[in-house]
Amino acid sequence: MKTVVLVSGARHPVSRRPALTRLEAQAASLAAKLGGTVRGLHAGPSDDQLREALGHGLGEADWLEIEDSVDPVPALIDHLKAAAPDIVIAGRRGEGTGDTGLVPYALAEALGRPIIADVVGVSPGAESGTVSIEQALKKGARRRLVVRLPVVVTIHPLAPPPSPFAFAAARRGTIRHERVAAADPLPAEASSFTERPYRARPKMMRQAGAGQAAEGKAVLVGPTPEEAAERILAFLEDNGIRRYGT
Repeated sequence: MKTVVLVSGARHPVSRRPALTRLEAQAASLAAKLGGTVRGLHAGPSDDQLREALGHGLGEADWLEIEDSVDPVPALIDHLKAAAPDIVIAGRRGEGTGDTGLVPYALAEALGRPIIADVVGVSPGAESGTVSIEQALKKGARRRLVVRLPVVVTIHPLAPPPSPFAFAAARRGTIRHERVAAADPLPAEASSFTERPYRARPKMMRQAGAGQAAEGKAVLVGPTPEEAAERILAFLEDNGIRRYGT
């Protein structure tokens, strides 16, 4: 199984120095535990973030050197088409620069692959050519999916914490450098959106406890274990987290 971990050109929010985001460190550790061939991939003017990712479990990485003002998506698409990895793992978005969080989706569309967002766990599937993915949902719910390869996934903050940074591993890791010429920009699709000045709108305020009083709910003081368990199960079922009555 071939896995590629995307590394963005993130910067520290205070020092503005190149830094690896926590989600990308989690992605590197998750990919290292998955096994097989794991490589990092970064398109940007420097490889500082890649070197840090090597210390979190990546053994090898590819640096596509481009100018800071160049769109990295075309270079990433060409590289991934040639490498043909089974899994592409990315964070939700970079930090500290002009980040939109759309790069994984643009890559998935260009490569013709499905994309699974908010992943907290990945493991080899029971059948050949599949992976088992655990996805985080709203209100703490989880969903397990079996996806056929190849696939693109993005990491959720509730994924396992990253492995501790190992300076020796960062020094041992190898980075393959490739200078990429500026590619033609992606064709822009016709859009029906119009721009207009921002107009401040009043915020909706909600008083604490107002929703409970309106719904006739009360706070239990010193309930018995049975009463507390019943209220917890009822709350989970009312909010659609889990159906206990079926």
